[in-house]
Amino acid sequence: MKKTGWILMFVLTLSALVLSACSGGGGSGTARPSVPADFNLTNPFDGQADAVSAGQALYATNCASCHGDMGKGDGPAAAALDPAPANLQNTAAETEPAYVYWIVHEGGAAAGLSSSMVAYEGILTEDQIWQIATYLEATYGK
Repeated sequence: MKKTGWILMFVLTLSALVLSACSGGGGSGTARPSVPADFNLTNPFDGQADAVSAGQALYATNCASCHGDMGKGDGPAAAALDPAPANLQNTAAETEPAYVYWIVHEGGAAAGLSSSMVAYEGILTEDQIWQIATYLEATYGK
């Protein structure tokens, strides 16, 4: 193989390693898309204990299979997903509830994130989605 062939192979291999190191499940340090203006909303359940409890139950039913009981992206279904589900502890700590509401409502693909994250619009009510966001904020938020 000629010298230029080896150099090209080295550059391609190095590029593949760098790109694979940059992918993942939305953990800390991951660039996040901006919330669209029509989803830059105020949480109607902010600080309400009953909404936190309702959100916890909704999370257990709808989110824990992928994101795990503690939101670390390590639920039983996570092993089959590529990229891995986001660590929601990081997400809640690094974002506002409107971000969580947007992603749950619209799904990952609509936000330029993982297409494995389904859109819950039409599956959960707006209040239920806000309750999940409230639970995550109260449990792992700022």
